[in-house]
Amino acid sequence: MYDEEAARVSAYAERLAGLRKCLNVDHSKAQIAELEAVLAAPDFWNDPEAAQKTLQRLKALKGVVTAPDALHYDLEEAGVLIGMAREEADESMQAEVATLVNSLEERLKRLELNSLFQDPRDDTNVILSIHPGAGGTESCDWAEMLYRMILRYCERREFVTEVVDYQPGEEAGLKSATVTVSGPFAYGYLKSEAGVHRLVRISPFDAAKRRHTSFAAIEVLTEVDENIEVDLREEDIKMDVFRSSGAGGQKVNKTSSAVRLTHLPTGIVVACQIERSQHRNRATCMQFLRAKLYDIEVRKKDAELSAQREGHQDVAWGSQIRSYVLHPYQLIKDHRTDTETGNVDKVLDGDLDLFTEAYLKWKLGLRAQTGVA
Repeated sequence: MYDEEAARVSAYAERLAGLRKCLNVDHSKAQIAELEAVLAAPDFWNDPEAAQKTLQRLKALKGVVTAPDALHYDLEEAGVLIGMAREEADESMQAEVATLVNSLEERLKRLELNSLFQDPRDDTNVILSIHPGAGGTESCDWAEMLYRMILRYCERREFVTEVVDYQPGEEAGLKSATVTVSGPFAYGYLKSEAGVHRLVRISPFDAAKRRHTSFAAIEVLTEVDENIEVDLREEDIKMDVFRSSGAGGQKVNKTSSAVRLTHLPTGIVVACQIERSQHRNRATCMQFLRAKLYDIEVRKKDAELSAQREGHQDVAWGSQIRSYVLHPYQLIKDHRTDTETGNVDKVLDGDLDLFTEAYLKWKLGLRAQTGVA
């Protein structure tokens, strides 16, 4: 009795020990002690900017240590509880022990996933845009399907989303959409979706019921910290004002307060129509523009990431990161990690965990091979 539960807890303890070593928990504890000594110094707040950076670093390090320590303690407690139940052959504790062990497993899985967030930007908020590619109306409809998939995924993760720009397609779907996403590790979870997505299906817009291939691109950017300097000059910006528009259910106003900014040196275009104030829409556009320019600079400095910038490839054949085949069979395959599933409906309804976890592990392996962050 309780042999299986005892074996599971023992296996979880071994996995946690390996994870703690990978996360370098002991080294982080030493760094925490050093930073807390700095924090205790009487002149700590003489340099407020440096003090804030120290506090942020301390918070990040404690985040690395706290969860593994808590789980380590609870696994030990569970081992003692199961040992007592085995000695006394107490059947009344079976349900309680089973629930406890399952809970510990879920916590370990969550901790293992969070340990894959190695990029300093992973815990930042996101500006996510979706654009149809080659394929006309069919691609606009595909972009709308991806838009729904992303929003459903964010809902599952309990992320906060706000639609800041939505341009409906002429016949169906959307021409473009931009959403801000905020929540713990928003960028870390969503960066796997950046790139070109390919759909193969029988087109609902084809009277002859022929099979069509469509493309749409998802761009995932991090919000830029106000302290980061981005070279953005007013003379390089062209501003257009237009009336807000939206598909059914889109909560946008109908006044001429929507703003579109074009960055002339790069040709980058951003738009916002969610606010009733033209001034506030322009401020939001400037934030998006800074994020795009910052993203370009980050990737320029890193040749490896620049080579893998799938989201800036042509939205057409040969550039897709993932394929969704609905006919003649059902299969979704990620071409970077070779991860695949036949449960198409589940994925399109926002269950992206399989692909997210595989991407994070693949990216971590890539970093280990190349030394790229």
